[in-house]
Amino acid sequence: MTSIYDFNAKLLAGEETSLKHFEGKVLLIVNTASACGFTPQYKGLEALQQKFGARGFFVLGFPCNQFGRQEPGNAAEIGQFCANNYAVTFPMFGKIDVNGDNAHPLYQYLRAEKSGLLGSAIKWNFTKFLVDRSGKVVGRYAPTTTPESLSRTIEALL
Repeated sequence: MTSIYDFNAKLLAGEETSLKHFEGKVLLIVNTASACGFTPQYKGLEALQQKFGARGFFVLGFPCNQFGRQEPGNAAEIGQFCANNYAVTFPMFGKIDVNGDNAHPLYQYLRAEKSGLLGSAIKWNFTKFLVDRSGKVVGRYAPTTTPESLSRTIEALL
């Protein structure tokens, strides 16, 4: 049976990493963009990382340019934007597709595990998937769901 830990993804720096590295952690996986109305959520995502990171929690950011071309930059530009504007310390991965024929296998899996209100496709930037310590996808949240509003749910999983 496939699990979240069976997937690999490239970090912004270009190195391939296995999600097995995050086994036993609570994860919030988010498709991000630097020029979106929801971009300020980086602040809330980083706040969650700071609040819960020492207890085994990670935000994993996956830049995506599929929605309004709101992530046009290359890996270096994305990394610099996140560091300079939001002091992001959580892992940021290379730009991926989350929908369509070229969707990253991780996102194909996430969408199959937790469908959204209007089907499995990701509708916009900052859609969030919450994964428990055993690797089970336990929640999917719309872009309008603020990171801060997930604190209690994350706390319960920790």
